[in-house]
Amino acid sequence: MTADTEHWQLSETELEFFRENGYIGPITVYTPEEMDALWRKARREVLDRSHAAYPVDEAMSGATNIANYDRHLDVDLLMQHVLNRRITERVASVLGPNVLCWRTEFFPKYPGDEGTDWHQADTFANASGKPQILWPGETEDEFGKGTITVWTAFTDSTRENGCLQIIPGTHHRMNYDETKRMTYDTRKINSEVKEGIPRGFFGYDYRQLQIDPDWKPAEEDAFSLVMERGQCVIFWSTLMHASLPNISAKSHRMGFATRYVPTSVRIYPDTDRVEEYGGSIPLDKWGAVVAHGEDDTGHNKILKESLRSTPISRFRR
Repeated sequence: MTADTEHWQLSETELEFFRENGYIGPITVYTPEEMDALWRKARREVLDRSHAAYPVDEAMSGATNIANYDRHLDVDLLMQHVLNRRITERVASVLGPNVLCWRTEFFPKYPGDEGTDWHQADTFANASGKPQILWPGETEDEFGKGTITVWTAFTDSTRENGCLQIIPGTHHRMNYDETKRMTYDTRKINSEVKEGIPRGFFGYDYRQLQIDPDWKPAEEDAFSLVMERGQCVIFWSTLMHASLPNISAKSHRMGFATRYVPTSVRIYPDTDRVEEYGGSIPLDKWGAVVAHGEDDTGHNKILKESLRSTPISRFRR
């Protein structure tokens, strides 16, 4: 174990804060100049979907967020980011030594875009209708732990251009029932106003999942996560989180979320296709990536090389 590795791991004080509040950050992963260089190159490569895991005609069949999934599987710089030890050592401090990355997502927000409504995710059945992750012993109607999300600011993330918001400590109790169904309607995109703030959920109304239909998030306890490009926040997906609308004139906000679970978690159990957000993706090219330690269970599909046939071990550093 190197001195750098020890430095990247969460201290006991940081772990206690994380356990109590459900998040930690902002944490600097790259300098602004490093982030600019990474994103400038990766942005060009993302435009080429010839090696992407999901066919463009299916993944982009509607006004959908699903086309943004898992570009780390074919864009080398994004795979390098997924395996960045400044991230994975901290994640392993929470989840244990053997960790998988099972999904990544881009979260762009352009001038005029609405905010994202308050939500929590445990099994991620919220839009697809089927659990996408299950912890050992967890069933669809039980409260598990969700996933660790690392949300990295690829551009500066400000209150004006739609930064993340969280409500600390809310990860201990689910306010939503993921066995319920939400109705997808593209007319809801950029048309919803809630508590005076333009907020939606990519064509869904997340309030349809509320356990108590009269309950409202404690907005007064919300914390805005302003981040400089190159910084990240680490949080449980079961933490109440949202984002503000982009009210700026020209500022484009880009976030990139990497999602991690212990190897003991079953990913996409009994599922070969995900249908949500107006799109449908087959999972035949999908695979989890060992982000820390080793796969000690063997019950998930593990990719050994990227979809560009680059050995994943090349990206570990």
